[in-house]
Amino acid sequence: MTLRTISPVDGRLYAERSPATAAEIDASLSRSRAAVPAWRAAPIAQRAAIMERFCGEFDKRSEEIATGLAWQMGRPIRYGPNEVRGTLERARYMTGAAAAALADLDAGPKPAFRRFIRREPLGVVFTVAAWNYPYLIAVNSVVPALMAGNAVVLKHSAQTPLCAEVFAGCFASAGLPPGLFQVLHLSHEDTLRVIRDPRVDFVAFTGSVDGGRAVQRAAAERFIGVGLELGGCDPVYVRDDADLQHAIENIVDGAYFNSGQSCCGLQRIYVHESLYEPFTRGCIDLIRKYRLGDPLDPETTLGPLVRTAAADTVRAQIRASVDAGARAALDEREFPRSRAGTPYLAPQLLLEAPPASAVMREEIFGPVAGVMRVRSDAEAVAQMNDSAFGLTAAVWTRDVAAAERLGGEVQTGTFFMNRCDYLDPALAWVGVKDSGRGCTLSVVGYEYLTRPKSFHLRVTT
Repeated sequence: MTLRTISPVDGRLYAERSPATAAEIDASLSRSRAAVPAWRAAPIAQRAAIMERFCGEFDKRSEEIATGLAWQMGRPIRYGPNEVRGTLERARYMTGAAAAALADLDAGPKPAFRRFIRREPLGVVFTVAAWNYPYLIAVNSVVPALMAGNAVVLKHSAQTPLCAEVFAGCFASAGLPPGLFQVLHLSHEDTLRVIRDPRVDFVAFTGSVDGGRAVQRAAAERFIGVGLELGGCDPVYVRDDADLQHAIENIVDGAYFNSGQSCCGLQRIYVHESLYEPFTRGCIDLIRKYRLGDPLDPETTLGPLVRTAAADTVRAQIRASVDAGARAALDEREFPRSRAGTPYLAPQLLLEAPPASAVMREEIFGPVAGVMRVRSDAEAVAQMNDSAFGLTAAVWTRDVAAAERLGGEVQTGTFFMNRCDYLDPALAWVGVKDSGRGCTLSVVGYEYLTRPKSFHLRVTT
């Protein structure tokens, strides 16, 4: 068996990797386990210095990374530097936050006692990362896990294996001690076997809801933590007092960037009836400006989906939504590169989308969004919450108090006002309902990569 990366650019075989053998998996996990004691004893400042060197090495590879993203998953090359910058932002923030996040927690004064809680590393963290943002997704757990004193084994998607190897090269050049960061190319079956292995202490998984269920079942045989970042069908609300042009620009970008292949890309758009017509006209005009084409062309702003099968699934979801009563605002022929039987797919906006239609119920991992008019804040909140998912949600309004109130009512992990589709590393990245469990980023993210140990010391004379 060989793991094959077929490029969405032109269908060529771009990379091939042999899955790790049972002996290689065993040796890798043993190396990880053996490397932990010395690393957990290393001062945080020493770990941080290595992470900063890692960032320097990663930055040097910016051009290589952008080209690799285009070939492996279809991201237009003009946007590759965005992922480099975002990865560095998160890595540096989590490195800088480690000292405070990992500091002992004083339990307060008590005569003749010293009491505190210390956060200790878990041991070996197994990160299973997805292809759609291959560096940004992996860095969320990789860097803080290492900063917390853990070893990391990274299993990347078979679509983006070279991204895992870029991480490994950067850590090696940064001087990270051997065994602390390793890459395994694995089949699905071997991935589940690694999760069941007693040498693994935590699993950080990003992927589909079905994939999350499989990970959860495998981990349920053991008493280890699991972080799951799963699907989304993220809603946004354009309130009657919104800055209309700003909302149009933000929402179109949030729905169609990365060809809609974003975990937190918005999909369900609820617009106050007073703004519905000008909002939809503005969105249609802006979407028509996208250039669908070869992601290696610097002029391309919309690349192919990751594979033809994915594009076929999205086409079927669009048809199902139209059959349910939605109205397609765009003619696919406006985007000549869009053709059946290829991963190149035209963007689509579905107007008057019924609540039960596919675009308003299912995760559509493609350049598609649905629009529905609402008459009030209460109706908008009810529709936003009518979903199995809860990763992000957003409102466009000039009223901060109203935004805070709405944010308290919407069932979501992150709530935005006047923006969307961005992870601030200072804030916890978390989902609710079928969007997952656990947390990465922020000081809170460190709580999932460590275990608390209480020290109850009685002082005698």
